[in-house]
Amino acid sequence: METREQQLISRWEAEERAPFAGWDFAHLDGRMIEEQPPWDYMQRAAELLDQASAVLDIGTGGGERLLALRAHWPPRVVATEDYPPNVRLATERLAPLGVQVIQAPVEDVSPLPLAAESIDLALNRHSALDIGEIARVLTPGGRLYTQQVHGLWANDLLEVFGATPAWPEAAPARYLGRLQQAGMTVVDAQEWQGQLAFTDVGAVVYYLRAVPWLVRGFSVASHLGALLALQQRLDEGEALAFTARLYMIEACKPT
Repeated sequence: METREQQLISRWEAEERAPFAGWDFAHLDGRMIEEQPPWDYMQRAAELLDQASAVLDIGTGGGERLLALRAHWPPRVVATEDYPPNVRLATERLAPLGVQVIQAPVEDVSPLPLAAESIDLALNRHSALDIGEIARVLTPGGRLYTQQVHGLWANDLLEVFGATPAWPEAAPARYLGRLQQAGMTVVDAQEWQGQLAFTDVGAVVYYLRAVPWLVRGFSVASHLGALLALQQRLDEGEALAFTARLYMIEACKPT
């Protein structure tokens, strides 16, 4: 008969093998609980889409959030994505609806394959930004709206696994100066800190496999000690709660 520890490891290995596609965390519904920032990215994106004639969604993933905003789409919709499996998924989902899906790098200094002043709204949720390129493709009066993950996101979770943030400098200041240099006017900028919680250790396993840059080389086998330590915390009545950090920026290109 399996011991409790062996049963836990078997469950965690099943979570490790569970499929993940696009940017869809439905598998963790009710098991990963994220506090929400004071702004509503989707609501503001919808408001801006209603005023736009051409939108660029940068780093669309599998197109999940763009599809959720479909009722607000302007006549022209363009989406970029870098990760090949997500490019295929986004193309399957979006291209039949008339969206131009472009495979483009997500580095923060990379050219966009679009004409100058051809887009009047650039949306970006949790993807890198080339501010100079965005300023180039935006029409006068065009807007950038982005929500970004702070570089210190869940740093206390990473510590459990002996990892450190890959981009600790990723903070509002990183982009505010670049926006000013590109001639953009910042309309709104906010930073927020809250809580990211998991109901079970298997949810942590699935999350770290889905977001592999948080703990490089993560697997149940290689990080079993840390997983067992988290389980002990749960067994002792301690919540698996960590620090969530986000920021948002809305900027306008002068007319």
